[in-house]
Amino acid sequence: MSGAANAFLQGISRPESKANGDHPSWLNSLRRSAFEWVGAHGFPTGKDEAWKYTQVAPILEIPFAPAEPGARRALSPDEVIEIAGELGGPRLVFVNGYFVPELSALKSLPAGVKLGSLASAFTQEGEALESLLWRRFRERPQTFTALNAALGEDGAFIRIPAHTSVEEPIHLVFLSDAGATPLVSHPLSVVFAGAGSRVTIVETHAGIAGGIYLSNAVTEIVLDDGAVVEHYKIQNEAESAFHLAFMDVRQGRASRFSAHSVAVGAALARHEVKVALEAPEAQVVLNGLYLPRGRQLLDNPTTIEHAAPHCTSRELYKGVVDGHGRGIFDGRVVVQPGAMKTDASQTNKNLLLSTSAQAYTRPRLEIFADDVKCAHGAAVGQLDDEALYYLRTRGIPQQAARDLLTDAFTAEMLELIQVPPLRSRVRQMLATRFADCPSAGVPA
Repeated sequence: MSGAANAFLQGISRPESKANGDHPSWLNSLRRSAFEWVGAHGFPTGKDEAWKYTQVAPILEIPFAPAEPGARRALSPDEVIEIAGELGGPRLVFVNGYFVPELSALKSLPAGVKLGSLASAFTQEGEALESLLWRRFRERPQTFTALNAALGEDGAFIRIPAHTSVEEPIHLVFLSDAGATPLVSHPLSVVFAGAGSRVTIVETHAGIAGGIYLSNAVTEIVLDDGAVVEHYKIQNEAESAFHLAFMDVRQGRASRFSAHSVAVGAALARHEVKVALEAPEAQVVLNGLYLPRGRQLLDNPTTIEHAAPHCTSRELYKGVVDGHGRGIFDGRVVVQPGAMKTDASQTNKNLLLSTSAQAYTRPRLEIFADDVKCAHGAAVGQLDDEALYYLRTRGIPQQAARDLLTDAFTAEMLELIQVPPLRSRVRQMLATRFADCPSAGVPA
């Protein structure tokens, strides 16, 4: 590894755990193995195909220090709501990667539902967590997810019993507060959805403006047969920050998983999603909206693996790119041998609002089975001149016409958000953002 990479590793490592409670022996072994793997394999470069658009060199050059529990300014529950919104259900709040009970709201839940800090769950749910985390590390090693396994100490733990429905959304709020020292945190969230269960989960990732920090987040979701999980992620980090995230999803028979991401924050952000349809009749929907501006880079690599027959996947990502921003979509749909009757569709559309904006799109189908129905498509373009002209001839000013067309482009993604208070909050968030960008539109 380079000198910068070695210095980065030394700066973020810690000799002992800072989380509450003792780690079980299997977790200590995983942490050592993961850290050794990073030391042996190093960090991705432009030569790594999966990272060709996301250069991590700027991250490695910053002298990050590991975040500590309790090292934060005083925040009130009202301030958390102002930052992350109020969705009406239970809320877990993490600051710099550590659970903060006094900012959380653990409302009543159906019998048997477990919701709390992962640091506490390591001893209580050791067998399930050991199997899940070791499997992911062995099957899908990657530098930053390995760092999360090696250095992550807390996060959210959710277990929904079989045939149980949680009516209100569970809100996981991850706040970063770096202050004067650049900090790195490694939150890990784990969700087990039992057979026939149903739950909606919202992740909000945000930070205090002005601070430099790295949030290296991992989310693991396992759906048993017939489970239904709806997942939302709002990435609104400070634009001086870095956000690297990985979501790994495994689906059982006839389970249904939908994910909706909205990314507006961070100087550099990467939200990687991998979904494995491991049993027949599983269904997945992936939707994403990303809006880089200035010199932001927002990367969206996705992989949907059809490993069983009679499964369905739908994917729709849209980018609105302004200034010198760069928006990236790199999507793979893999149909494994034997995955007959697969039905997969993948679409990526990008709208460029300035002549210096850039969008990279690479939808891919890798099909190793017969009797399947698969399609993909991509488009990159600017606002339609004929549509602008049509609106102008009817007395609509130039900027208002641009606003209307941009609104129409993003409105479809907002309507896919099935949690009304979250949809309203995202609409307001985009309106505020577009108001700061004269070349963009303001959603109604």
